[in-house]
Amino acid sequence: MTDILVDRIEAGRKLTQQLLKYQDHPHGLVLALPRGGVPVAFEIAIGLHLPLDVYLVRKLGMPHRPELAMGAIAVSGIQVINQELVDWLNISQETFDKVVEQEKQELERRNLCYRGQKPFPLLSDRTIILVDDGIATGSTIKAAILAIKQQKPEKIVVAVPVVSPSLYQSLSGEVDEVVCLIQPEPLNSISLWYEDFGQTSDEEVCRLLAVDR
Repeated sequence: MTDILVDRIEAGRKLTQQLLKYQDHPHGLVLALPRGGVPVAFEIAIGLHLPLDVYLVRKLGMPHRPELAMGAIAVSGIQVINQELVDWLNISQETFDKVVEQEKQELERRNLCYRGQKPFPLLSDRTIILVDDGIATGSTIKAAILAIKQQKPEKIVVAVPVVSPSLYQSLSGEVDEVVCLIQPEPLNSISLWYEDFGQTSDEEVCRLLAVDR
C-alpha cells in the first residue's frame, strides 16, 4: 500500500533526505509555490541550509468549476493553457481573459503580502529547487518552470511529495531532475495522500518566509 504522509512538514523532511547532494550548494535556492508548497519548502531550505523564496503562480480555474484548471499564469506573465479543455467546454476568449485578469490581481496581492518591497532574487546560473505540496494537473508548476527557464538557471530540480506517474514522466522531460515521495495511480486528489492537508494561510506563509535560517 502506498504510504500516507502525515502533513507537509513530514513531506518536506522526507524530501530533504533525497536532496542532500544539494546541501550547502553555493548557488542553490529553494523556491516554493504558495501557499501549500511553502511549509514543505521551508523544511527543505532548513535541512539543506539554502535560502528560501516564493514563486507566484496561479491556476486559471474554470468559471463555476474552479477545481478544473484551464491553465495557469506566472508572475512574469507566462501562461500555460489547457487548450483541449478550453475547446471541449467551448470557453470564449472573453471568459478566459476575465479569469486571467482576476488571477493577475491575486498574484499582485500575494506578491505584496508575501514579499513586500523585497527584490526577487536573480535566478541565472543558480540551482533552483522548485517545491509544491503535490501536483494534480501540472499546469501550475509547468507555468512556473517556463517562467524560471527564461532567466537561464543552471539547473531546475522539482521536489514534490505527491505526483502521478504520468506527470512524473512529463516533468522529467522538462527539468533536470524530479524528486518525489509517492506516485499513486490513480491520484484522484492530493489531499487523499495526507492525514493533515489543512489550508495554508497567508499568515503562515509570511511567518515561514520571515524566519532567519
